[in-house]
Parts: sequence; C-alpha cells; structure tokens
Amino acid sequence: MPRITRAALIQASNPLSDCSDLAAVKQAMIDKHLTMIAQAAQQGATICCLQEIFYGPYFCAEQDPRWYRTAEAVPDGPTVKLMQQVAREHSMILVVPIYEEAMTGVYYNTAAIIDEHGDYLGRYRKHHIPHCNPGFWEKFYFTPGNDGYPVFETSAGKIGIYICYDRHFPEGARALGLAGAEIVFNPSATVAGLSEYLWKLEQPAHAVANQFYVGAINRVGTEAPWNIGKFYGQSYFCDPRGQIMVEGSRDDDEVVIADLDLDVIEEVRNTWQFFRDRRPETYGPLTGE
Repeated sequence: MPRITRAALIQASNPLSDCSDLAAVKQAMIDKHLTMIAQAAQQGATICCLQEIFYGPYFCAEQDPRWYRTAEAVPDGPTVKLMQQVAREHSMILVVPIYEEAMTGVYYNTAAIIDEHGDYLGRYRKHHIPHCNPGFWEKFYFTPGNDGYPVFETSAGKIGIYICYDRHFPEGARALGLAGAEIVFNPSATVAGLSEYLWKLEQPAHAVANQFYVGAINRVGTEAPWNIGKFYGQSYFCDPRGQIMVEGSRDDDEVVIADLDLDVIEEVRNTWQFFRDRRPETYGPLTGE
C-alpha cells in the first residue's frame, strides 16, 4: 500500500499596515491563518506547516525590545494551546513557528509540532541566527537553538524542521536525514535581492543529498514601516530527487498542496546510496576548532 501524505504550506501577508498595536497585529495574523488552515483541511491535507513566526510581521527588520512582549512559552503559551485545539478540530498535524520565551531574557525562534489528536510532540529551535543588513537583526531577538535536530514520528511520516537561515547550512539537513527524516519543512521570511537565486537551489540540493522531501515556505508582500524588500512567496515542495513538484505565487496569500509518496524515498536512497558511501571518519575538520 503506497504511503501518500497530502501536505500543505501556508504563505501569507500581514493584513495590517500599522504594526504599532502588537496585540492587534498578532490577532489579525492568527485569524488569517485559522482560515487558511481550514482551507488546507478542506483540501484533504493531513499535515500543514505555517510560515516563520507566523503570528506577526518579520519584526527583525528593527531592533526594538517591544517585540519581546510577543514571545510565548512553548508548549504552555496561548498560541500553541489554540493550535492544539485546531489540530484536533481538523484531524491535522500542524507545524507552528512562533517566538518562544524560555525565560525572561531568553528567546528562541521556534516551531512546535502538534499531532492530529492535538498532542504536543516537541519543538525545534532555530540554530543559525543571522545578523546582517538589510534588516535581518535576529541576534537581537533569538538565542541559538540548543535542542539538536529532532525528527518527529507522525502518522504523516517522519518530520524534521529547519527554519529560514538554517537552509544555508547543509550540516543540519544532513543530521535530519541521518535521523530518518522523510519530510523537512523550512518556514522562512526572505525578501527579493541577493539571495533570491538560492531559494530554488539550496533546498532542492538538501533534498537530493539526503533523499527526503522538502517543504519550503516564504511569506508574501511588503511590511511597513520597515519596507526592507518584498517577500516573494514561491513556497514549494520538492521531491527526493530535488525536483520542484508544486509552487506558490510570488504575490498572493496561498495554501500550497502536494501529495508526497514516501515510498519514493526508499527507491531513491537504494539507487544513490549516499548514506552508505559517506566517510564520516574523514570529516573531523568540519567540527574542529
């Protein structure tokens, strides 16, 4: 019996042009995503991943401690609790990227994973934290992740998560592959410019090197008052051969759906045998001082 997972990605713009009222923009984004999650469920998706810090704008375009107030506990904060109810309602696995407060002054860029029964399975904390122009001041907000590269066993397959800037680093993707990941989600917030050409290069390369599916998500639109550039959407799924299966638009809010045949992973791995032919005893310099 084929193992087919119908998976969904959500790319969405900020519905509010004024980000001065933090509670209002957070609620507006949550409400918008609830509607789009329902659309994914109506299309038969069994797993859905939201975009990076889904409940707000990409506030890292500025350095302002007011945004610390939008962070929440994981899993005991209100947004994860809400998404547990939503997962139960739709019988859908959810990957929920939010701003996590571990304790006062310690914050992470985190994704929680919730199964179709509403049970919290765990979290991934973003490891690689950029701090660069124009407007990616993430070290002001995020501590580097310290929970490793977990893979979550679900009814939709073995799920790994890599967040935005992580995608520039092949080591974590390899760790996910070696841990058995079948689908790796990369929720992102990235704008048109120097790195756009990498958007459809790096993640298919991770898929090829590790023979897993990748779901890459990017938000859409521009966000005032910063206007650091246009978030260019184009969320997509690619298969274990690195071929893009389906792709969202550059401009529109969209639920991107694909049917992922997990049996293809075994077929591709048995053909290429990249894991068999690794030479880890020669890789010491990669982790040396």
